[in-house]
Amino acid sequence: MANAVRGHYPVLLVVLPVVFMLAGLLFAVLVDPYIRRKHRQIMLIIIALLATLIAQNVIDYLFELDGTHRLGRTILGIFGYSVRPVILIMFLYIVAEKRRFGLFWALAGVNGLIHLTALFSGICFSINDQSRFSRGPLGYSCHVVSGVLLLFLVFFSIQEYKRERKSETWIPIINALVIIAAVVADSTVSGNMQPLTFLTIAAVTCSLFYFIWLHLQFVREHERDLMAAQRIQIMMTQIQPHFLYNTLSTIEALCAEDPGKAAETTRKFALYLRQNIESLNLTGKIPFEKEMEHTLIYADIEMTRFPNIRLTQDIQDRAFTLPALTVQPLVENAIRHGVRIRKKGVVEIATRRTREGHEIVIRDNGKGFDPESAKSSSGTHIGIANVRERIEQMCGGTLTIESRIGEGTTVTIHIPAQENNE
Repeated sequence: MANAVRGHYPVLLVVLPVVFMLAGLLFAVLVDPYIRRKHRQIMLIIIALLATLIAQNVIDYLFELDGTHRLGRTILGIFGYSVRPVILIMFLYIVAEKRRFGLFWALAGVNGLIHLTALFSGICFSINDQSRFSRGPLGYSCHVVSGVLLLFLVFFSIQEYKRERKSETWIPIINALVIIAAVVADSTVSGNMQPLTFLTIAAVTCSLFYFIWLHLQFVREHERDLMAAQRIQIMMTQIQPHFLYNTLSTIEALCAEDPGKAAETTRKFALYLRQNIESLNLTGKIPFEKEMEHTLIYADIEMTRFPNIRLTQDIQDRAFTLPALTVQPLVENAIRHGVRIRKKGVVEIATRRTREGHEIVIRDNGKGFDPESAKSSSGTHIGIANVRERIEQMCGGTLTIESRIGEGTTVTIHIPAQENNE
């Protein structure tokens, strides 16, 4: 074997740098604080597959030099060609985790079955008695399947992260070009004249760079989550004092006008605090019933102060959750900025179950306003802006406004059903 080694690259000189690179990737995956548990597990599977691919390359190289391991080389070839598409599919699970990849797994399975024919036929590839490799008519099935998967990986990478910095989207594109170049380079090498194929070296290198690219996305997602949590916390502290101030002001006014009603309103306010203080301190979602209880207590206090207004209900759907202080600020806006000026001001709350999820409608016959002003987080419509952002951030829902000056306002909230399996 020593004579056979002459003229070939030293095994360690080629293999060790790639092994160190893979070890560095393993270390980065294990210590990265931003990667999610599921993604970490997938990356560990990818690293294990790459490690076995390296071992397969080296053993196959040594078997070829020895020239007496026909069956061993055949089995190693089947494994190597079958595992490459699987590595690409695992990356697809990280990049586009919400998509389904049944068709891709089917392609990988067909590729594996085609290469299994090497055990009894040369239709895919064969190893002769001198341990020489020969490609058959279906010998490029792995290349075709991997090429299709590679195209989808690049497409999904750009599609899922197209909002990020444009310069970074070149990383998956360049990786794809490197892998294609490695395939071309391997096709120019006769037999296994090196301990690692160009494709294996490219796979490890590109996996490292791909993880760096994914890490940048994970960091940004983490930063966005932190910013969203901070905005929600700030909004909660903005809204709570606003509601408390108005409630206490109402009680203060009633103390001079009607002490009996002031006492009753104080009792309602105490009931509200006792039953809802825990929900007010949470930034998560609460049952709709709790939010309605909060809203009705607020409305009772306001209707005590302003007898010209009333609240009506058409509640057909109650079985869902939503962010705390969602309906109440909208009813507060309807009362304070809409129906107070009417001789008979009416605010209606309606809910219904839709095919897509849950719908909440707050409608009033107030003075109306310009809906464009509600898109700003400043001014008299801060409550609407806050509710919209929390509905989008916490539920993936939407908030729309229809308003005509002099006629009234309708606010509609849509909450997807899948966001409320709690």
